[in-house]
Amino acid sequence: MKRKRPVTRQGDIALGIAVFSSLFPSRAQPSAGLFIRERMFRVAPPERLLVVSPQPWFPLQSLIRRIAPGYRAGATGSEIQSGVQVLFPRFLSIPGVLRRFDGLSMAVCTWLLMRRLRNEGRIGLIDAHFAYPCGYAATWLGRWLDLPVAVTLRGTEVRQLADRSLRPRVVAAVMRATRVFSVSDSLRKLLAACGVDPKRIHVIGNGVDLTRFRALPRAEARAKMALPPDVPILVSVGGLVPRKGFHRVIELLPALIHRFPDLRYLVVGGPSPEGDMTDALRAQVRTLGLERHVVFTGPLPPDELHLPLSAADVFVLSTANEGWANVFLEAMACGLPVVTTDVGGNAEVVNSPRLGRVVPFDEPQALQQAIDEALTADWDREQIIAYARSNDWDQRIKTLRAHFSEMAMLRTREATHS
Repeated sequence: MKRKRPVTRQGDIALGIAVFSSLFPSRAQPSAGLFIRERMFRVAPPERLLVVSPQPWFPLQSLIRRIAPGYRAGATGSEIQSGVQVLFPRFLSIPGVLRRFDGLSMAVCTWLLMRRLRNEGRIGLIDAHFAYPCGYAATWLGRWLDLPVAVTLRGTEVRQLADRSLRPRVVAAVMRATRVFSVSDSLRKLLAACGVDPKRIHVIGNGVDLTRFRALPRAEARAKMALPPDVPILVSVGGLVPRKGFHRVIELLPALIHRFPDLRYLVVGGPSPEGDMTDALRAQVRTLGLERHVVFTGPLPPDELHLPLSAADVFVLSTANEGWANVFLEAMACGLPVVTTDVGGNAEVVNSPRLGRVVPFDEPQALQQAIDEALTADWDREQIIAYARSNDWDQRIKTLRAHFSEMAMLRTREATHS
């Protein structure tokens, strides 16, 4: 019997969407891939959406956990999140040089599951995040299962395109996808330099949840966090990993404290799938004698992040790479100017000196000067908040829905003529 295909109406996403990403929040890793969930849970209602989040596995990884307890502490089975089923199938991923085969292994190991979901009429479109390995795997699955595939570029492509073994796989994922989205124009240009037609890539940045990220009165936020009411405060939010650059800010604090003796630095975050340098950061603070000045809050749930952001004067992130950092807009929604590095799409988000400062990466003196200026400048915080409001999710989701509806309509026409 020939499988029935869902009927799609103009302007409606009638095909079920399978969000396909190994990075997705779970009970085991609640902060992983929140930006993907924030976007996709707005695009379609729960009955038209499910998530397939393949988790890396190999037979001996339990032995590695004896040395590194957090190694591959991924989810298993399935969860229900906001009415959406989230599946966590395993795929074979052997550490070391064999990781270069993760994309193909992910496709092979999830093929039976994806075929079953398709045959049950639950999915008619795959929405993959990050070109490799998830986008690469999704385009194989799309070919094998006759499903359209969207791939979103999110920033890891910068590092992967510099790797000779991964570069062809990233480009292949982009070339084979039915539609390609990028969270920043810098990523689109990067792929164009690799021979990809830039017209294939649609730039749609992330948005900000204005109900969650809102400015509280500074005195109220500081009182709730037991912080002094009248001292300058810096804040950084993110996974405690080298890429985010918390250590680069900490190393500048002695010089900044000479000018701002009561300065405090809020480090908001914890382990992430990229790693965990909590112990190294705490050791750095002890070595520099900064215990009175640095506050480690640990990871906070999204609904509480507006507290440290409202309590601070300046947001700083000395990051080595970003696609489109949601956290900048989240900080701005709480009235904070942003100091960050000129990498990835950062300058596209912090696109005016009225919003903050963007400095060259790995130039400590420039970063220190920018933080100094930000702490002493007279910022129009209402203007900063207004900019964040102009970047809420509504328009971006409307654009994404139009793209997915068009993909569904094309599929329906193809089915009609097949």
